[in-house]
Amino acid sequence: MTCFTSRLAADRVIAVVRAPRIPDAAALCAALLAGGIRWVELTCTTPEVMDSLASAVAADPGVRLGLGTVLTADQARAGIAAGAEYLVTPGCRAEVAQVARAAGVPVLLGALTPTEVARAADLGAAAVKVFPARAFGPGYFKDLRGPYPDIPLIASGGVDAATAPAYLGHGALAVCAGGEVVPAAAVAAGDWPELTRRAKAFIASLDDAGPGPSRARQGLGAPEGPGAG
Repeated sequence: MTCFTSRLAADRVIAVVRAPRIPDAAALCAALLAGGIRWVELTCTTPEVMDSLASAVAADPGVRLGLGTVLTADQARAGIAAGAEYLVTPGCRAEVAQVARAAGVPVLLGALTPTEVARAADLGAAAVKVFPARAFGPGYFKDLRGPYPDIPLIASGGVDAATAPAYLGHGALAVCAGGEVVPAAAVAAGDWPELTRRAKAFIASLDDAGPGPSRARQGLGAPEGPGAG
């Protein structure tokens, strides 16, 4: 397992931010970090997202910042130029994967079916984002890990505090937390204490559940060596 996926497995959660505006991206990231979430994905559906990404990167809030909902090569290049540490797509986007590979930036490619998962892996995905995960539920990850034991899978779409432990327990490397942790209204209003509270609650739900038998077998329940967190 690469350093990138090892750290993601240790931290378990990516907060996916979709909002009509982000008044202070650095403060947003700091609020989530205070709640225990170390990975933040800003999305191309948010207006002026490249400016928000660049400002947060410049402030160095201590999180792993990525750009999501990347659909085109131009968006991929702009995100990398703004400082994104990784790119995320909702589906298999070959042109995005090509840009990421050329720049040496990890890409999490979206997929749903077994065929799409294999294609995403063939395109060089650091991990495959199974989206929307709620379409088939946590047990689907156990099914996918049968033929694809070495492909890191991330659960995204409809994952909440109640279901996240099951996704992790059935073999997901990590989960994406959306509106439950970063509701658009709270982000737009700059209600950072509320985001910290929500992040803490989400992380607590995972800690209470433990790593789960499937992750324990894979050695994904704890950081792998120094710096894995």
